Formats: sequence, structure tokens, C-alpha cells
Amino acid sequence: MQLAEEKATNFLKRFDELGNNAAKLAKRARSILFPGTLFEEMGFRYFGPVDGNDINALLEVLETLKTVKGPVMLHVVTKKGKGYEPAEKNPTKFHGVGIFDVDTGDSLGKSGAVTFTKAFSQALVKLAEEDDKICAITAAMPEGTGLDAFRDKFPSRYFDVGIAEEHAATFAAGLAAGGQKPLVALYSTFAQRCYDQILHDICLQKLPVVFALDRAGLVGEDGPTHHGVFDISFLRSIPNLTIAAPADENELQHMLKTAFSANTPFVLRYPRGAGFDVSLDKELKPLDIGKGTWLTKGKDVTILAIGNRVHPALKAAETLRDKGVDAGVINMRFVKPLDTKIIEEALKRSSKLVTVEDNMLAGGFGSAVAEYLADHNKAAYLLRLGIGDEFTPHAKLALLYDQVGISENAIVKHILQWKIK
Repeated sequence: MQLAEEKATNFLKRFDELGNNAAKLAKRARSILFPGTLFEEMGFRYFGPVDGNDINALLEVLETLKTVKGPVMLHVVTKKGKGYEPAEKNPTKFHGVGIFDVDTGDSLGKSGAVTFTKAFSQALVKLAEEDDKICAITAAMPEGTGLDAFRDKFPSRYFDVGIAEEHAATFAAGLAAGGQKPLVALYSTFAQRCYDQILHDICLQKLPVVFALDRAGLVGEDGPTHHGVFDISFLRSIPNLTIAAPADENELQHMLKTAFSANTPFVLRYPRGAGFDVSLDKELKPLDIGKGTWLTKGKDVTILAIGNRVHPALKAAETLRDKGVDAGVINMRFVKPLDTKIIEEALKRSSKLVTVEDNMLAGGFGSAVAEYLADHNKAAYLLRLGIGDEFTPHAKLALLYDQVGISENAIVKHILQWKIK
């Protein structure tokens, strides 16, 4: 084929400009009709497309290609959910699943609470109805991030850039510089791909881009590639960046309002799955940036909790009181700026502080508190609870929270075993 193409091209070039144009047109046509052309011009031997769902045929092709010398491009086409009718009919739903009925495909064991993603989606649509400058960007994750509802209602303000988080961030920077109010919705674990763009293209210029980081914290069965437990640590050192983590689905919608009102680079991190079954306020109000709130006060120890660890911390405090430990709880709300005033208030009640976060201990929320205490020479005892220096495997969330030490029971256990020397 290549030899024939070369002869045809050389023949057409004899007719000067007309021939050159015809040769270019023929080459483009071949690229359309024969998709392997692109790879062959890059030096690959192209084979395919082949049916990836036919395992026996695929194995036969792979055995044959073992004998081919040089780089090879094998084009395999598969159908998502092939062989299981519920997955074939709804591939998006079955991209990542929990427990489900094999016969029907229906989900099982789901909480009736609104998910964090749903609360975010509803709040974003509501805010966008009130402000036509709000636009949304994602990197091939409209359903997973809840942007599908925004996409369907505001198609001209929705942008899917494909699997290109770096471009999503840079594109958002351009929109913000042009006076728009862009939101970039990503899974937390994929935000690391656009770290450079967040730092240089957005925060250095103090552009008001909102990052909605879904799946922040442990994600259960999706495992170590998807646990969003690093974002606080790698983002906290960037100047001009606000980092917030809501305690529940209701606080999430208020924080989204806060993010768009802040006029500064803003990261909003929240977990996967069902919320804590709290009622959702109809009116959205901005929160005071960098301000935490007391939930209960105690004289023996104060738990500084962030994000989805606030409600477990509250339950832990109740158990501790039953065991003779008077524990207070603060919903810190913001990792950056850190509410140092409320930390000072806690120290007046007790010199014992406990931080709880669904993030790595190294460089996380607890580290921010430790830095403040050390830098200001505060007399305090600090116990940091979070994820240690290792990749967390996949398992049910309840089991993982217990294993890493940030479940309700684990918080109680750690505090009761905490010995001050």
C-alpha cells in the first residue's frame, strides 16, 4: 500500500500546484478512510481494529504480533459492560459501583441521604440561574462530578475538555481573566495532574477560579489510584489559595456560594457518596472565610475536625463524655486560611488538641495546626489523626476509616489511649 501511495503521490506532483493539492487531498482522505495511517507515519505498524470482547480472537492476534519486529499499534474496540445487560444499557452507572443486585442491576444498601455530589450539582444549577457568568468545566467526568445537570440546563456555559485536567485549569484561568466565573469539577485524585497550572496560571495571578474536588478523602472500593487523600497536602503551600472542606451536604452548598463570592482562587473538597442526612437550606448564604465554629465545648480535650470527619468527631465526643472525658468539637471548615483565633479559644479551655482529617498526615490539616502552635510557641499537646505514610488499599469505607484511625470508634480509642508525659 505504501509503495502504491508513493507512486501516486509522485505522479500527481508532476502537475505542479494542482497536483500538490490533489496529493494533499488524497493523503487526508486516506487518513479518514484508514485510521492507522497516522500511526504508520509515526513509525508504528498498525493492526486493527479488532473485537476486544472476543477473548480468543484477541489472544490469537496478540500471539501473532509477538513475531512482528519494531513498534506496533494494536487498535482494540470493546463494549463497556459487554455480556451483562444492565451494564450495557447503563455503562455510566456501572463505571464505578458498590453493592448491587446481580439479577436486576439495582443498587443495594444505599443510604437515603442526598449525596455530596448531588448537593453540589443542585447548588451549582441554582447559583448559575442567578448569575450568567458562572460556567463549568470538567475533564470527561460530567456524570461523576454532577455537572450533567448543569450541562443539560446551560449547554453554552458547559465545557468538557476530555481527559486533560491541565487544559481545564488553563482554560479556566483564561475565562476568569476575561471576567467569567469558571468552576472546574474534578476528582481529587486527578487534581494533581494540573498542579502546575493551579500554581502558575491561576494562583500566581490571583484569578477567581473555583475547583470542586469530588471524591476527596478515602473512596472505598476504587482503591489507591482514586483515594483523594493528597490534595490538602500538595495545595496548602500555594499562596492566594483558599481551601475549604464542608462537614456535610448542607454546608457544601453554602461553601459553593462562598467560593463564587470570594473573588479568589478557591478549592472546595468533599467526599464521595451519601451525606449525613441533614436537611438542605433553601437559601444559600456565604460563610465567613477562614472561620470555624464551635459545635460543643469541653474542658478536657478539644477535637479540631475538618470536612467529613466532623460528624464522626461529634459522635466520638458523646462517647467520650460517657467514659468520663469532657471533649469539645470544632468544625474548622477551612484548612487555609486557618482559624487561629478559634484555636486560641480552644487552648484556653484545654491544652490538649486533637486534629482529625480524611487526608494524609504529612502536610495536611493537622500539620497546619502543628505549624501554628510551633511557630507561636504555644503550650499545647497535639494528637494528629489522619492517614499515615502509605498507600491505602481498597475496601469498604467503614473498614478503611477504622484501619487508618479516623472512624468514630477509632477517634475515641486514640484519645483514651493518649498519654501525656
